[in-house]
Amino acid sequence: MKLDLLLKSKLSYQAPEQQRQKTNIPDFWAEYNRSLQDPEGFWGEQARRFTWFRPFERVLEWNFPDHCWFLGGQTNITYNALDRHALGSKRNQVALLYLGEDGREQKLTYGELLDRVSRLATGLRNLGVQQGDRVIIYYMPLTLEGVMAMLACARIGAIHSVVYAGLGVSALRERIMDAGARLVIAGDVSYRRGKTVDLESIVLQAIQGLDVPTVWFCRSKATPEGPRFHDFNQLLWSHKPEAEAVPLESEHPLFILYTSGSTGKPKGVVHMHGGYMVGTAYHLRAFFVVKDTDVFWATSDIGWIVGHSYMVYAPLLEGLTSVLREGAPDYPSPAAIWQAVERYRVNVMFTAPTAVRMFMKFGPEWPARHDLSSLRFIGVAGEPLNPEAWQWAAQHLMDGGRRGLVADNWWQTELGGPTLGTPLTLEGKPGLVGVPLPGVEAAVVDADGNEVPPGMGGLLVLKRPFPHMLRTIWGNHARYTQYWREIPGRVYAAGDVASKTPEGYFAVLGRADDVLNVAGHRIGTADVESALVSHPAVAEAAVIGVPDPIKGENIKAFVVLRVGREKTEALKDEIVQHVRLELGPIATPGELVFLDKLPKTRSGKILRRLLKAQEMGRDPGDLSTLEE
Repeated sequence: MKLDLLLKSKLSYQAPEQQRQKTNIPDFWAEYNRSLQDPEGFWGEQARRFTWFRPFERVLEWNFPDHCWFLGGQTNITYNALDRHALGSKRNQVALLYLGEDGREQKLTYGELLDRVSRLATGLRNLGVQQGDRVIIYYMPLTLEGVMAMLACARIGAIHSVVYAGLGVSALRERIMDAGARLVIAGDVSYRRGKTVDLESIVLQAIQGLDVPTVWFCRSKATPEGPRFHDFNQLLWSHKPEAEAVPLESEHPLFILYTSGSTGKPKGVVHMHGGYMVGTAYHLRAFFVVKDTDVFWATSDIGWIVGHSYMVYAPLLEGLTSVLREGAPDYPSPAAIWQAVERYRVNVMFTAPTAVRMFMKFGPEWPARHDLSSLRFIGVAGEPLNPEAWQWAAQHLMDGGRRGLVADNWWQTELGGPTLGTPLTLEGKPGLVGVPLPGVEAAVVDADGNEVPPGMGGLLVLKRPFPHMLRTIWGNHARYTQYWREIPGRVYAAGDVASKTPEGYFAVLGRADDVLNVAGHRIGTADVESALVSHPAVAEAAVIGVPDPIKGENIKAFVVLRVGREKTEALKDEIVQHVRLELGPIATPGELVFLDKLPKTRSGKILRRLLKAQEMGRDPGDLSTLEE
């Protein structure tokens, strides 16, 4: 695939010198090269930071396309995330800090969290949940109880599968059946934008006719009556904290997480106790540059991979204080997120490009009203981070870059943690996601697996596995092997189009399925969308290709305006001409439509597939994760 690269990065950012000197990786390239030259030595060193009930004998067994890590070793991720800290100096340190939309606050120290997780794990075991059983944690709001449920399952070797609170009946039922769930843990309501959102009725419909007990976390109603229903709090507090962390083989499954569905039918991605523990914790320390006393906030949800990796497991493994906030980030006002940063003195934040563009939409006056001086690093992932949003965040959230770094990064549910990114010691270049991180060997290739020259677009692939990478697709290992066999050359096909600069920086330009084909030119959606968002009136944008008898495809743009801008024909023409000036005639939209919001998955990814299906009158496929 030859891709026309139209948008060029014009600016670069560097973290303040005092921060670069305090990085956890003083010489990034030395660390990176060591990780490729001696991967077993490198990852073995990272693994030995943790407690192993039985030491591993081999770091890696790589029988293409299958890979196993830390073979012979026994561990349990919850021992390293809880017991290791609660039995030491961090016992009375706050582990989890919950904040509701209404300002209600709850805190749990490491000692308190261990106590509750052990009690709940004992209760689950008494319900018959055993090692290897699958537990669906569904319709559990973003609460301390949701995190406790994940940890309690992992503690006894059960495999949890968290499903975002808000999906439909068919989505939940499909996941229960696909996983062969032994138990469902559910909430009766969640709260969003000041309203109570009913969850109970959807759960009851989803489990109708299925022989699966359900544990209810009830906030506004009583637990449903019947022998198959159990009260969460009663299960928690009626048991003693007796459940110890079960020694598990390193390759014992930790969780199944169904992908967001932005590209079609969800798949049950499986991650393991040992490798996931080692890899996600390494990148929290190395890429996010956290310190022992930091307050860390990932503005995601436990229903997504960011929530698993960087709300729950990695922050606890590193002994940090982690913030959880239930509800919309712009409710009760666009200042809500910045009030929380100021209140809790947040040091490191992980958010999504769609969130940054939402901040832009409301304007810089909202963060300007609050003291953000504690914030020194913002990592952004989930969609391509367009240069305008990157520059806005650096200017208005990081005092023009004088206080810290805004760092793009790219990864997937399948990959567990940051894979490409901008390390603290390197320059941040808006429009470029960054370089391969330690342990990662990436390339841009054509459909035959041949590397394309720098500056040319192609398909993004990874040449080797790493510990926190998926091992299989639940119940469908053949689907897993497709990742490694889709492109010749024994490489993992990410499904994204990308390019690489001569200096080794990558740009991820969108999903391969979304590439535009205009008059023989193949154009990434990220280029055109970035040009649209660089117009001062535009907050968000999405583009699709519409069949055209002459050009092959014509570009149709969907645009959300910033607050205070009026939807006029004159503004449409102005935005189109702006894109023409930025990218040239070939990438100029033939049609532009104003929308109040873009269709997104609940993890913040734009569903261009839905926009195109609606335009063409086609079936959009699985929409179980559509936000609204």
